[in-house]
Amino acid sequence: MIYTIKNEYLTVSASDAGGELQSIRGRDGTEYLWQGDPAFWAGRAPNLFPYIARLTDETFTLEGQPYHMRRHGLVKYHTLTPELSSAGDSMAFRLESSEKTRAQYPFDFIYRIAYTLRGRTLAVTASVENTGSSRMYFALGGHPGFRVPLEDGLSFEDYYLEFDRPSHPYRVGFSDACFLTGHDTLYPLENDRRIPLHHDLFDHDAVILKHAPKAVTLASDRGGRSVTVRCPDFMYIGFWHPPGTAAPFVCIEPWSALPSRDGIIEELSCQSDLTGLDGGAVHQSTWTAELN
Repeated sequence: MIYTIKNEYLTVSASDAGGELQSIRGRDGTEYLWQGDPAFWAGRAPNLFPYIARLTDETFTLEGQPYHMRRHGLVKYHTLTPELSSAGDSMAFRLESSEKTRAQYPFDFIYRIAYTLRGRTLAVTASVENTGSSRMYFALGGHPGFRVPLEDGLSFEDYYLEFDRPSHPYRVGFSDACFLTGHDTLYPLENDRRIPLHHDLFDHDAVILKHAPKAVTLASDRGGRSVTVRCPDFMYIGFWHPPGTAAPFVCIEPWSALPSRDGIIEELSCQSDLTGLDGGAVHQSTWTAELN
């Protein structure tokens, strides 16, 4: 089912299927979110937990025991329970561990993804409660796609991604199969801040950056509409659309951790960038999108 929240600036819809955003509309009717055309990519904004991207052979181990999990974890493949606010400007979706989830990921948890409107900004908060007694390990991430162009008469190449301050980030090295290689390279930015958009930017799949600023804006100097994503709680930020296509969107992806190393079956408790959470504890991470 689809659920909707709104205020005077934005109307936002999400589905109980994965708790995934379905629409972000401005009050003039502008749709900011990619609408899932399967000719390019059927997704819109998957929520990523408890793993991000790929595991070698879709497998990890925990204390030597192998488990199997698909790309981007569990949430996107489950129907979540909605939790709606009486004010109508926030909503959340909940996934609780079950026999089905424990077969793939052997921890007891409650995962929530919450959407809250604050003026022209949508706040997206993922929280994890460890309802078991053993320490659990996980990653959190977002994968929202934004339409490009956002206005009639403009092209994809009229747009850019611009960080809020100068920086010298590194691009995380990936193999052709999108696993970590360990070979990261300095990623040049125009004027130390900007990435001009062009479709072949993604010919080698996602551009995942580390040591980048925590705020980036999708905009065009020829237009007035923009999207600013802020992700202070996340270590990495990625940009993607399907390689080798002229897909009219770009994903801006906050990630807390990276996929597995190429050819390595990871021991979950030893992967250094995963979040460790003790029994009874709660962790939450927030990213926001300001729509102008």
